[in-house]
Amino acid sequence: MYTKQEASKQKQAFWTAFGQYMQPVLSAEGSKVNWVNYKTGVPGIYFKMDADNKHAEINIVIAPNDKEIQARHYQTLEQLKAMLHGVLGEQWQWEKEHEDEYGKAQSRVGKTIDGVNINRTEDWPALISFFKTRIMALDEFWSSARYAFE
Repeated sequence: MYTKQEASKQKQAFWTAFGQYMQPVLSAEGSKVNWVNYKTGVPGIYFKMDADNKHAEINIVIAPNDKEIQARHYQTLEQLKAMLHGVLGEQWQWEKEHEDEYGKAQSRVGKTIDGVNINRTEDWPALISFFKTRIMALDEFWSSARYAFE
């Protein structure tokens, strides 16, 4: 069992390793990108990757300050659902209304895998595989789709 401090260090080590692994990978448009802190360029829309001692998840999070904008962005994303799933090559879970860990309302679309532990370095290859293919697919999708949100 890890203390909170050890778990935090291990999590930080994973994200550093993932960022270094992804550093030479260019975006769908051929430019350098910070894959760990991917910037969509649209306020209130984020690509969020997270992992803990039980699962890992990647989400498109829609959390602008305005509820109307949130609803409009979610509706736009729903209209692009076939395109998104086509690029991803899989179905993701859609949540129109979700609360984050701080109780803030948001919408999200994502994929989760269970049975992985960010604290076990032997799980890192599975985590990297999970995140790499999906964040790159999101980037490919976003290179065309972002214009619908501006």
